[in-house]
Amino acid sequence: MTAWLSAGMLFTFSAIAFILYRWGNIRCVGVTPVKTFTFIAILFTSGLDVGLIMFPLTEFAGYADLATSPEYGFTNPLAIEFGFWAFLIWSFYFLTCFYFCVIEPRVRFFEIPLVKFINNIVIIGTCAFTAYLLLSNLPWYLPELGDGESVIGSFYLIVLLVIAFAVYSSTNIRYVRILSLATTWLFLALIAVMWGGALFGENSSIGQFANIFSMLGGYFGNIHEFVLPMNDYHEFYLYWWFAWSIMIGQFTARFVSGLRTYQVLLAMLLFPSIPIAIWFSVLYYYSMNGIETTGFYNIAMAIVGITFVINSLDSLIRLYTDNLNIGVARIGRVKYFLGNIIALSLLTLLFKLEFLEIQWVGAVVIGLFFTCFGYILFSKFKEVAAIESSPKENKIDFTKIEQVT
Repeated sequence: MTAWLSAGMLFTFSAIAFILYRWGNIRCVGVTPVKTFTFIAILFTSGLDVGLIMFPLTEFAGYADLATSPEYGFTNPLAIEFGFWAFLIWSFYFLTCFYFCVIEPRVRFFEIPLVKFINNIVIIGTCAFTAYLLLSNLPWYLPELGDGESVIGSFYLIVLLVIAFAVYSSTNIRYVRILSLATTWLFLALIAVMWGGALFGENSSIGQFANIFSMLGGYFGNIHEFVLPMNDYHEFYLYWWFAWSIMIGQFTARFVSGLRTYQVLLAMLLFPSIPIAIWFSVLYYYSMNGIETTGFYNIAMAIVGITFVINSLDSLIRLYTDNLNIGVARIGRVKYFLGNIIALSLLTLLFKLEFLEIQWVGAVVIGLFFTCFGYILFSKFKEVAAIESSPKENKIDFTKIEQVT
């Protein structure tokens, strides 16, 4: 599995380099272009899930334990956490977003029936894994509802309601956009509230925050360490990002509104990384100073985490139901709701029972990357070589952009 992942990583970065060399200055226009801020909001909230909110406080101590994990010794825990979640790995989404915006309309690889089937199985499975992460982390963040360790009936009910709400939201693309923007602002508000709570606490100082934030330089000074998996846990993260990459690229590609290729890459690397950097720095301040988050802060993080899950799920449900042509208009509202809720709930339980692993999904996605590349080389090379712009039919109507945003 490690060799397969390493091959996928090297292929991904090589493909990105070629895209920048060959098409770095063309304008990328999707089928439903929106303003840049809306595009970034959709990318950010669709491309992340509950783990961003709920993982860091449980992981910092593990990254600091060099006796158990000496491979983390090249930098600090904050830089490790940032490297697992931000900057370089968002280039995965750039690769797939560019592909589905510019190349796939000429290649139509993902319209091949078998590929389409596999791709949608990947999407549905990753949706279920997102719900499983929420389920497994709720005991830590809402210990008031249980013993702080066990998953109880209340948590299953919360996840079921989240799935149901996401299915409802997926019925209208306007809901997806509105929820993306609302989730972005809610996340920024959470950062402000927790930063303010720490800043105005006892023995706090802006200087200490500045020192902690500067520790992120340990990532950029050692960015090469994050290119290939450094251990099994990093491997888990990288497979997880691969599992998301095709579907997020496929979903976000429709919203690109005329940015040049290199600008899309910069937007994807920088804009999501800035709030992540600030958020992780705030959490690391709490961790280093032993500040408790029980009560209000945990509840606030759980609420924002739940909105991330809803936002991720509704985007992906919308994607696979469109791909499979099983939208509300075709099969009816009742079948749409029941079918999606039942399927996602059952798959969530399979992850909970450890019958499925996200690493398997990521490995399948890497296989799709290689297969698509081979298909282009042997069947669509001339069509791809002739590409000089986004598809001609994708035109920007800024009046419509105003209306939908």
